[in-house]
Amino acid sequence: MNGPEAVRRPPVLLPSARSGPMRAVGKRVGFAFLLLLSVVAVVYADRGGYRDSGDGSLSLLDAFYYASVTVSTTGYGDITPVGDGARLVNIVFITPVRVLFLIVLVGTTLEVLAERTRDDWRKSRWRARVRDHIVVAGYGTKGRSAIRTLLSTGVERESIVVVDPDPRAVAEAADAGFAGIVGDATRSSVLKQASVQRAREIVVASARDDTAVLITLTARQLNPHAGIQASVRESENVPLLRQSGADHVVTSSEAAGRLLGVSTTQPSVGEVIEDLLDQGSGLDLVERDVRPDEVGGPLGAVREPALAVVRDGRMLPFDHAGCAALETGDRLIVARSSARRRVRPEEDEAGAGDGPAEDGA
Repeated sequence: MNGPEAVRRPPVLLPSARSGPMRAVGKRVGFAFLLLLSVVAVVYADRGGYRDSGDGSLSLLDAFYYASVTVSTTGYGDITPVGDGARLVNIVFITPVRVLFLIVLVGTTLEVLAERTRDDWRKSRWRARVRDHIVVAGYGTKGRSAIRTLLSTGVERESIVVVDPDPRAVAEAADAGFAGIVGDATRSSVLKQASVQRAREIVVASARDDTAVLITLTARQLNPHAGIQASVRESENVPLLRQSGADHVVTSSEAAGRLLGVSTTQPSVGEVIEDLLDQGSGLDLVERDVRPDEVGGPLGAVREPALAVVRDGRMLPFDHAGCAALETGDRLIVARSSARRRVRPEEDEAGAGDGPAEDGA
């Protein structure tokens, strides 16, 4: 350890051929049988150096018998090496083969049966019960931010599945408690591994716009009913995403540019917008159903600051005429203040010696 904290080396993941547990065990049994045959050949070739307490001579059957009881460490002692060459062969060849035989046949077989079978059973069980989950295609900056927001709104970790072509990203997602699939999300076989056909929502957070279009097309083909939320860098690609089946499209580069422009001319407004984007910290925008006691009244009478009404798939701003009388089935966009407030650096320094801050809205 060279510093105050140990440096964690990233895991190295190499591609490997996957085979079923029974096939893996069969390969090891075959290798063990080859070891047994090699002992038989060596013993029978020097059969004059061995003595059988029964009839004195060593037949091929006796060689098989001696090899089996020797490599399995049974050793009845009825056939013994008496010649110097036979004893030397037992020391330099048969004893190492006996150790290797036990490692291959017993140790490795038990490991394969235990680990592979348990792993395949867990995956089969997970695929059988996963449904109404959220698939996040891409575990980069956008994907991780989307997941953090989902978690802050009450989504369980078990209901999020990450798909990414980078094994390191999927390993990081697995360490964070999410199910992960290594593969290209533009391929239907990969999305099927994530059970996208039974997903409730699909988040497309790819770093490339063309990849986002292909992922959206593939996901919509597999699941016509799931909500698809996609992100693109350029606004000119928004129509392509919508035609591909995306329900909502966010333009990341232009949204960041607009936030920069607002922050330049109206820094406080930019700070509020940034706070609203950080769900669960400071000010939050929340979508909720209209309450029975609010039906018939104006939007301005709602106790919380209300910004808009969603009615029949349309969003009505707070000053729209339709907001004069709320209807059953409306959904309101309201602002709330969470207990965990964003603190400016200067506020943090000023209040460092004032004791613990109080939680509250």
